[in-house]
Amino acid sequence: METKTMNRERRGTRATAEGASGAFFLARPAAVLQVEGAALMAAGAALYWANGGSWWLFALLLLAPDASMVGYLAGPKVGAAVYNAFHSYPLPAALGVVGLLAGAPLAVGVALVWLAHIGMDRMLGYGLKYASGFGDTHLGRL
Repeated sequence: METKTMNRERRGTRATAEGASGAFFLARPAAVLQVEGAALMAAGAALYWANGGSWWLFALLLLAPDASMVGYLAGPKVGAAVYNAFHSYPLPAALGVVGLLAGAPLAVGVALVWLAHIGMDRMLGYGLKYASGFGDTHLGRL
């Protein structure tokens, strides 16, 4: 059932029993999440710039969360858990709050780059992973 719903959404039809047309943007949650991802990426980069961050550090850190894919060496269940921990909002948000409270601009900058990475992934259609395999995401099948 879940795969059928995701496949309908990828084809552009609303996930309803009637299979109604999903041409209207807001009826396609995956598309909405991709636009949200673009907004998060842009906001993260803009706030990083406004915070005076180094663009060299931004470029260096932008793909760092993808190192979490090494968790897949322990199998798809562990891999999905590790990947999802580094590709969801709580950890970078907590790092950003701690950085703000501690007066640590580097921590805030890393948190903003991390959030920009998550936004970039969502914008490109890479979602949180299911334990069934790397290609099974909350945004659909890769």
